[in-house]
Amino acid sequence: MLKKIAITSISSLSALGSATALVWENYKTPKTLITQQKIGTQIVSAAVLPDALKNELLLLQNSDLKYKFLDNSVLFAIYASRKAIEKTQWSPDTVFGINIGSSRGATQLFEQNHHEFLKTGKAPTLTSPTTTLGNISSWVAHDLQSQGPTISHSVTCSTALHALLNGIAWLQAGMATHFLVGGSEAPLTAFTIAQMQALKIYSKSTPDDYPCRSLDTNKKNNTLVLGEGAAMACIEIGESPNAICYVDGIGYANDLLQHSLSISDDAKCFQKSMEMAMQNTNRNKIDAIVMHAPGTIKGDSSEIKAIEKIFGQKIPLLTTNKWKIGHTFGASGMLSIEMAALM
Repeated sequence: MLKKIAITSISSLSALGSATALVWENYKTPKTLITQQKIGTQIVSAAVLPDALKNELLLLQNSDLKYKFLDNSVLFAIYASRKAIEKTQWSPDTVFGINIGSSRGATQLFEQNHHEFLKTGKAPTLTSPTTTLGNISSWVAHDLQSQGPTISHSVTCSTALHALLNGIAWLQAGMATHFLVGGSEAPLTAFTIAQMQALKIYSKSTPDDYPCRSLDTNKKNNTLVLGEGAAMACIEIGESPNAICYVDGIGYANDLLQHSLSISDDAKCFQKSMEMAMQNTNRNKIDAIVMHAPGTIKGDSSEIKAIEKIFGQKIPLLTTNKWKIGHTFGASGMLSIEMAALM
């Protein structure tokens, strides 16, 4: 039986902004925040941070000499983590764990360093410690001066949700009472875009369209669009007067792969994980489902079929944020949780 898990704060940064009130106001408008951007030599659809937020991150980067050469994925994580901790009632003596993941880690910095290596045959001195995946959580731990366990991982698009799962496991086991969990991603690089284009899943829509058509079941082309961002949540064991919501159930599963990108037509992994998460929940009381829905034909349709299998004729409201802020890879799951909490 899952013990009560309270989410006592959530903080994020994305194309929506970072202030909770602004994020919610932007969610309520019908306008997409995906724009045309020059990335490398191409003009592509992407969801970028607002200029004001970029300036705040620049101030953060310049505030400490050690932060000068950090990747955006690390700076995003530090910024969102500070804001999340500020919203809690945790004292300076509170011991909390940190689990922050990323699909690709220090993407831009790694690509720059690798390009330099190909050009000169040499790598910058700090290439390894500043581009390894663990450097996101470890820099956040340094910035917050935390004393609990520090964990990093990558489970592609599920990363932030796995961070939540890991944090809950620590709390359930009695090995911690507080955890900071989330994901961070800065994927707007030429090589990352090229990877998605090679898979033939990146949007080719014009600026006048909704470039990412997540819940358009009649779309003829894949419309995935990338966005940048990070999202963190503070979780605690038991009841909390400061809880903004509670985790009532968790679920997880794997799909059997036919090839490296495959998913079953009715996403059996989604079905299994939803069934597990709802073991102690009356599904008739579920108002909405915040879907993954990346904007690909196969991914979106299989997820909808999985929901139809589980809920039958009584399907809750289906929604997603990919059409507005793009797919933020490792951060996307926590951004979806934030959206659900705001709803």
